[in-house]
Amino acid sequence: MTDAAELKRRTAKLLAAYPPATTDRTDFLKARFDAGLAWVHYPEGLGGLGAPRSLQAVVDAELEAAGAPDNDPRRIGIGLGMAAPTILGYGTEEQKQRYLRPLWVGEEVWCQLFSEPGAGSDLAALRTRAVREGDDWVVNGQKVWTSSAHLARWAILIARTDPDVPKHRGITYFICDMTDPGVEVRPLRQITGEAEFNEVFLTDVRIPDSRRLGDVGDGWRVAQTTLNNERVAIGGMRLPREGGMIGPVAKTWRERPELRTHDLHQRLLKLWVEAEVARLTGERLRQQLVAGQPGPEGSGMKLAFARLNQEISGLEVELLGEEGLLYEDWTMRRPELVDFTGRDAGYRYLRSKGNSIEGGTTEVLLNIVAERVLGLPSEPRTDKDVAWKDLAR
Repeated sequence: MTDAAELKRRTAKLLAAYPPATTDRTDFLKARFDAGLAWVHYPEGLGGLGAPRSLQAVVDAELEAAGAPDNDPRRIGIGLGMAAPTILGYGTEEQKQRYLRPLWVGEEVWCQLFSEPGAGSDLAALRTRAVREGDDWVVNGQKVWTSSAHLARWAILIARTDPDVPKHRGITYFICDMTDPGVEVRPLRQITGEAEFNEVFLTDVRIPDSRRLGDVGDGWRVAQTTLNNERVAIGGMRLPREGGMIGPVAKTWRERPELRTHDLHQRLLKLWVEAEVARLTGERLRQQLVAGQPGPEGSGMKLAFARLNQEISGLEVELLGEEGLLYEDWTMRRPELVDFTGRDAGYRYLRSKGNSIEGGTTEVLLNIVAERVLGLPSEPRTDKDVAWKDLAR
């Protein structure tokens, strides 16, 4: 069994063979993947060693101390946090070998083609169709709110393959090549002035059946793996104390005493404590992940993340007064990364409004927590046994 001492030995061997100071960044990352030190809990040959997930921290600490490059996880977060665990869980061996290495190294960026106009909160109502033609599927439809679509080579895609069964049972999961004919990406300008998201139009896009993940009609179950991992990735990020939104507000409070009031002081203390509780809860959630796959608890973390970000950013604007309304970056940009802490307070306030929508709306996540965590009765669902084609539009 691989233990911490063995991982340290393997890491030292990697560093000796590929000194970070003199090795090309991509070459080092490929060597790290091949040595099984990318995801240590993944199987051998797929970036891991079949070791306990908790031992990843041992490798990361050794490499960080040696000045080794990372794979820029924020830039490729959709691939790392959503596509990779889904491919590992449902992909064929050929798919795992083809996609996981360039995904982890960062050579290929991924995006997520799930939400549609009219099928966001009720994702299973999606209308994008995939029709079988020989060894291919021909896909037509529209997706929306797609982060990184303008940068991505690959997309995880769900589409309706059987309109004659209830909506959850007629969906199939695919890998879509974003460079294929018929894939059109258009920017969506948001309240911040940027075009961080996209809408994607799919017109007669041909996807080989070899790029299907899971069985035909089983896409909803496959998608749950993606969605559970997404909520953990959004709400359960590892942060230091005063990391995230609370950091800039606390810094301003300490450095600018002229802005302080008793009311704001009480609110800041309350939010500081809540942010610290959320951070520690996230640490506990990650420890639970060592023993298995993400569950509905990630929905609770994502709920807390969204609410805290919105309340903290609102407090920051109030603290700064007129200065908090300034927003110097009101330009039509196509950012690769969302930067919550390196921008103006006005940006943080506006951008945080999306936190209660992306990765599952607050209303949907509350239902998930109520039913799957607290065990409360499900809400009535009159469309549960109705064929998708017969649903009211």
